[in-house]
Amino acid sequence: MTGVSDGVGELGRAPTAVAPGERGATRIADRVVSKIAAEAAREALADQSDEASHPYATVVVHHRTAHIRLHLELDYPCDIGARCADVRRHVASRVRALVGMEVPEVAVHVERLHLTPAHGAAQGRTR
Repeated sequence: MTGVSDGVGELGRAPTAVAPGERGATRIADRVVSKIAAEAAREALADQSDEASHPYATVVVHHRTAHIRLHLELDYPCDIGARCADVRRHVASRVRALVGMEVPEVAVHVERLHLTPAHGAAQGRTR
């Protein structure tokens, strides 16, 4: 039988299994992890106005570890520290779950604060 494989190696022996360490590895690009992190931040900020909900992320992956830097905008007034902590936790959790990488660091940079309409109207003036 020429050209037909029956799953049996030379001389009737079964093919040998390849050891897990020799099979290769899947590499997930930094860009993919950054998109996942940005989407996770968007999920964490889902209750914000549309104006303030466009986070983006930069990621550095080294081996199986992702260091994430998030840039986002927040509605104001809010507890900025608590919001940032919630975003950090959610992003780290989602990246671990979806990509399987450790996330020792999620740096959050608040680029802008947006006054919520009710607060802006009550104040009458914005600086």
